[in-house]
Amino acid sequence: MPEPATIATPATVATSATAGTVLAFDYGTKRIGVAVGDLGLRSAHPLTTLDARDRTRSEASIRALIEEWTPVQLVVGVPFALDGSAHAMTRSARAFARALGKRHALPVAEVDERLSSVDADATLREAGARHTQRAAVLDAHAALVILRAYLAQAGQGDTPALETA
Repeated sequence: MPEPATIATPATVATSATAGTVLAFDYGTKRIGVAVGDLGLRSAHPLTTLDARDRTRSEASIRALIEEWTPVQLVVGVPFALDGSAHAMTRSARAFARALGKRHALPVAEVDERLSSVDADATLREAGARHTQRAAVLDAHAALVILRAYLAQAGQGDTPALETA
């Protein structure tokens, strides 16, 4: 049985690539938020939200996004309880990350995404978005929070990216 991936921390995350596109995912059982960024520019923006309830359709959408953006790295937010313990969604997000890497033959880094949706919602509120506007884009903005954390961490060291098996 393969060793489970380690959660990225600022001291241990970097990618072997110094430039290229990165796609980040905020995995959920109902929706999957997606953000896109550039390693060299350290820039990122929200991209889209996919309906995770239709697995065939969401997998096809992810495949199309990967073909369109040709990323050198994928990033998946992995949720933990506030005390750092794992729970059912932790295992689901990790399984999603492993499947992504295997299906698309790309490195996948896991990033601790505790409170990413809360951060995204607060940012959207500050920007003046109403509840219905926030709900429509929240998951993509949570993926943006995850991607920004990854980009910040990747710029702090020369350690290879933590990849899922």
